[in-house]
Amino acid sequence: MLANFLIGLREGLEASLIVGILIAFALKVDRRDLIGRIWTGVGAAVVASLGTGATIFYVLAGSSEAVQPIIVGSLSVLAAGLLTWMIFWMAKTARNLKGSLEGSMQAGLERGSFTIALVAFSAVIREGVETALFIWASMNSTGDGLPALGTAFVGIGVAVTLGWIIYRGLLRINLGTFFQWTSVILIVVAAGILAYGVHEFQEVGLLPSGAPVYDVTAWLGKETLIGSLLYGLFSYRANPSFLELMTWTLYLVPTLAIFVTSTRRANNRRTSPARSTKG
Repeated sequence: MLANFLIGLREGLEASLIVGILIAFALKVDRRDLIGRIWTGVGAAVVASLGTGATIFYVLAGSSEAVQPIIVGSLSVLAAGLLTWMIFWMAKTARNLKGSLEGSMQAGLERGSFTIALVAFSAVIREGVETALFIWASMNSTGDGLPALGTAFVGIGVAVTLGWIIYRGLLRINLGTFFQWTSVILIVVAAGILAYGVHEFQEVGLLPSGAPVYDVTAWLGKETLIGSLLYGLFSYRANPSFLELMTWTLYLVPTLAIFVTSTRRANNRRTSPARSTKG
């Protein structure tokens, strides 16, 4: 459930910041009439995102027991891939996000108010659809069900509140640090989701299974306090197969190393001009 809260918090904050940037631009160019169009686009994106989540649940509920693991496994792999892409995309474009959105808004002004709504819709729908898929994948891999869904909505609610507070200038937080730390945690979450997808393919014989590499269910199973926390946050399994463990390791280690290295390089590039100026 903690993973779902974190996903809702991060994705919700990203969407909230995007909406704040769009509204701030409308006010800056003295076009308050555009704010209604922005909210129209945001509302349509929210409805489409909820529809995506409902469609996933509907398709799974109507599928047979033989087909369901294949769908679940495929969506889990897709979710892990999109989650990874989102993490690296945000790390790369966060510094230029405001300028990119304002450029899209400026171009939209020349094409009509409908384009403004489309800009808002396009900017938010990506976050919304990703959130629906990520939350479903995390819920399915941990088996927490509706409580986890409620936790995700709590995270989104907290994110919206934080976004409004930041927009009003009542709170200043280091967003770069926030996104870097949550990215590290979400990479571990993605590793668990990917390993769970492999587990589902093993269940139907699409991948070889075999005996568990180890079994610490008695000490770190879902029924234990620590095990339930690890399972809820990272989709941890107390008795993974060799292929699950290798998938988890071969994804986590290089992905985490690449992210940390690229983040350090980006931070060094930002601090280098300041040091040169002081020198």
